[in-house]
Amino acid sequence: MTTTVRFHELGGPQVLRLEDVETGEPGPGELLVRVEAIGLNRAEALFRAGDYIEPVRAFPARLGAEAAGTVEAAGPGVTGFRRGEPVSVVPAFSMNDYGVYAEKAIVPAAAVLRRPEGLDAVGGAAVWMPYLTAYGALVEVAGMRAGDTVVLTAASSSVGLAAIRVAVRAGARPIAVTRSPGKKDALLEAGAAEVIVSRGDDVAAPVLDLTGGRGAELVFDAVAGPGVIDLARAVAPGGTLIEYGALSGRTTPYPGFELGMPALNMRTYTLYETTRDPARLRRAEAFVASGLRSGAFAPAVDRVFGLREIVEAHRYMEAGAQVGKIVVTTGD
Repeated sequence: MTTTVRFHELGGPQVLRLEDVETGEPGPGELLVRVEAIGLNRAEALFRAGDYIEPVRAFPARLGAEAAGTVEAAGPGVTGFRRGEPVSVVPAFSMNDYGVYAEKAIVPAAAVLRRPEGLDAVGGAAVWMPYLTAYGALVEVAGMRAGDTVVLTAASSSVGLAAIRVAVRAGARPIAVTRSPGKKDALLEAGAAEVIVSRGDDVAAPVLDLTGGRGAELVFDAVAGPGVIDLARAVAPGGTLIEYGALSGRTTPYPGFELGMPALNMRTYTLYETTRDPARLRRAEAFVASGLRSGAFAPAVDRVFGLREIVEAHRYMEAGAQVGKIVVTTGD
């Protein structure tokens, strides 16, 4: 039996329960991982509440798609992993099928990466999702180049901090956007060239000022909602506005019609575009591992909770005060 977090109804953090569950054996294409640390993501709060891009299919339901630990066993047909090997699990599957909020978890082998030497379990649970998201959107999808200006909203999130570092490594100029003046110094320390403290609808003017009226080649937005109209005004002609989140919780208009049909590229992006494409995932893994080895990249961990504090950890995540990743460890 394995201590596992499950929920039997939709709702707030209080619906999460610790239960003893039979783990079972890994099937074809699967690995059994002894979980040491779990990276929390807002998608899990949305899934738990019934507001995610896919609904919960059945109860009791599990949670979690990002973790670090060691290989316990391999299912039929899985090669290349040895028992006790340090690994990380990356979000590449539906939480209706698998969940890593547990002391042991069965996961698809295709969602498991070897942990680089020197990266502990907490770091291994905190580093991959942010950097894979940022790399996949900015480099693979948008083709970010040296000299580009990149505007990053929700910049104090784990993805936002990773995006700052990915932009710097590519020779681009990251402009971080935050609602909290108290986070400005942390964003500058992370590598932001400039920080804009915004109410949500006043980003375009300072971006245009900082770019001599040209605008940014890329805007990477986690907020969506009506504010995209203002963000679109910050995009240079022929530039790209990428929506990868919906923190506003409001309907997102298409700004092209509002602004007189400018030369604007706008698209949505999900991490699955990277993690479910073997070629892209291979390139992303190499890029992130290279950055970790050089010291250009590092996990940004805000706070660590224990597994028995999972309700408190979700409440903390929903409060939105963190700078970086929230991690839950399974040890006492």
